Amino acid sequence: QVQLVESGGGLVQAGGSLRLSCAVTGRTVSSYSMAWFRHAPGKEREWVAAINWSGQSTRYADSVSGRFTISTDNAKNTLYLQMNSLKPEDTAVYACASGALFGPASRKEEPYEYWGQGTQVTVSS
Repeated sequence: QVQLVESGGGLVQAGGSLRLSCAVTGRTVSSYSMAWFRHAPGKEREWVAAINWSGQSTRYADSVSGRFTISTDNAKNTLYLQMNSLKPEDTAVYACASGALFGPASRKEEPYEYWGQGTQVTVSS
């Protein structure tokens, strides 16, 4: 059974940093595409970043490019999202997702079949 469990969310002031983790069991991050999405109150779920199965290709939403970094640690079978220069508009529940075997870094939701429950990130102004 595949499970994804996020951690690392919290309350931070604008300009601060957080690192989110997504521990994966039931499949290896080194073989599957992975992504982060976020969902803010009153808004639709938004794609944030994605990484392909090998970790060689990453993609970012324009709103976070240059501030966020997606990565994987194969030894820990964990996905990360390093978030720097946080802004109040980054406030949301952040969820990780696992996609296709040997899949690309996709910004669409359809390729991602397993999702975590999410972790709350709140950025104060």
